Amino acid sequence: MSEIDRTLLIADLSGYTALTETHGAMHASKIVLRFGRMAEASLEPGVVIVDRVGDQVLCAGADPLAVLRTALRLCTKVEIEPDFLGMQAGIHQGAVVQREGRLFGSPLNLTARLTAHARSGQILCTETIARAVGGFPGLSARAMGERRFKNVSSPVAVFELVRDDRRGQTSATDPVCRMRIDIERAATAIPFQGVTYHFCSHECGRLFSEAPERYARPWG
Repeated sequence: MSEIDRTLLIADLSGYTALTETHGAMHASKIVLRFGRMAEASLEPGVVIVDRVGDQVLCAGADPLAVLRTALRLCTKVEIEPDFLGMQAGIHQGAVVQREGRLFGSPLNLTARLTAHARSGQILCTETIARAVGGFPGLSARAMGERRFKNVSSPVAVFELVRDDRRGQTSATDPVCRMRIDIERAATAIPFQGVTYHFCSHECGRLFSEAPERYARPWG
């Protein structure tokens, strides 16, 4: 069976475990289903969802620009979705084997490592994808240097995809459950050590007040 060249996108919800622990599996499952529907609605022609594992989706397509557009559309949908988690993503291109509707090959591992390395709201990619960004309106690739990843033999040049139309921050991440919320709609806000933290519910605010040192740390 011959290999095929595919651009891979893995998108993952940030803070899913914390959300599940705070609000329960039923609430978290609704978030995952919403995320899946957003991913389906974001697909460009020629891009398909190959697999879904928990709160993660794997998309693939032959055209790198179509996959890029899919990633950007999904990122935008996540950002404007009310009371939702953030998203992190990785994009890479390489030769894979397709069998029974599934993909196999080392590019999948590298794409997964990029996704895990990304912060909430960040899309990371490899140099091949960064070169494809040239001429893509409103998008640039910022070099982040080389990184070493588990089970990847050589250092990888990593790039962050940066959109020119990013607006100023009007949302915040609840430090307890990791839910992204509109600051103006926050149930409560609590100052701690010079920083004001916003919460999706009074329950999250209460948990924070009982142990602020547990939650008051920068989220990647």
